[in-house]
Amino acid sequence: MPHDRHRPVTLQEVAAAVGVSAKTVSNAFSRPDQLSAALRERILATARRLGYPGPNPLAAGLRRGRVGAIGVAYDNGLSYAFDDPVAVALLAGVASAAEPAGSGLLLVPGSSDPARRLAAVSDAVVDGLVVSSVGDDDPLLAAAIVRGLPLVVVDQPRPDRLAALGAPGTPWVGVDDRAAAAAVAGHLLDLGHRRLAVVSFGMHRDPITPGLVDERAQAAATYAVTRDRLAGYRDAARRAGLDWAGVPVFHGGDSTPEVGEVGADAVLATDPRPTALLCLSDRLAEGALQAAARLGLRVPGDLSVAGFDDAATAPGLGLTTVRQPTREKGRAAGQALLDLLAARPAPAPRSLPAELVVRTSTGPPA
Repeated sequence: MPHDRHRPVTLQEVAAAVGVSAKTVSNAFSRPDQLSAALRERILATARRLGYPGPNPLAAGLRRGRVGAIGVAYDNGLSYAFDDPVAVALLAGVASAAEPAGSGLLLVPGSSDPARRLAAVSDAVVDGLVVSSVGDDDPLLAAAIVRGLPLVVVDQPRPDRLAALGAPGTPWVGVDDRAAAAAVAGHLLDLGHRRLAVVSFGMHRDPITPGLVDERAQAAATYAVTRDRLAGYRDAARRAGLDWAGVPVFHGGDSTPEVGEVGADAVLATDPRPTALLCLSDRLAEGALQAAARLGLRVPGDLSVAGFDDAATAPGLGLTTVRQPTREKGRAAGQALLDLLAARPAPAPRSLPAELVVRTSTGPPA
């Protein structure tokens, strides 16, 4: 009976045409070491003649209970994974764990559309998820928990919040952001600075108008990393006898040089003008350095600038910052997820070391 060209050719039809079992045809595509080179070539030639493209990898994965892919869900748009040096390092770390295990990566970006945000997680064809830096109230995380996929969290939410969301014991990898932020603020205070200002990235998942924010708004941030880094700066300032209420804090939407430049302009317009800027990321600090150059301020003679992350761009900028092991965070998270998939014991929450790196962007006040 001739094949209906409008109907997809099946594996069984290829097997019948060659005169072998369906398993042998499947092995010709996926396990070529199981048959002779001559037989494999005969099978592949018959498949090409009939128009059979090979076994459906999704269907095969579902039959095995695995699809061979780890999802990495994050808060920003798709391009963020390729533009931001910290995101690039994190993904490289996850990949370094996944690749030797034969797993690929599927990016699950955020979206301002709640329906798309939920669907991205609900419909992702993955064996498990690494969720990186989402807000305490993000529906993306709730969808991942409801779906019941093996789950590992990087940075935020913190373990106590994960327990409150119904996911106690979820493996977590991050750093002590509060202590690290206190260290970099303490460095500026030890240099003699008393007029500090802060340029912050997002405090809440829902966009708000960028601008200066008070201490109550800082403490109410639903991003734990933002909340903890601001708290660390505040701890150091208060230990030095500073009134935190007098420290201008700018809240922007994203961690980009553009936001950093706008934020630096805002805090440097306050009176008295700050002598040192604490930026919650190196990307923000990059923008602050651009603002200082445009305003004719010498760094560090007129203005000290400190970042956070020690991104790949930081050494070239001479940026004083906090070094966190971003690639190792990704590798540890990827390995933790592979351990869950292999039914090995779930790793305990893991806080990696962070350290102050002093370069030429900070110095004593004039």
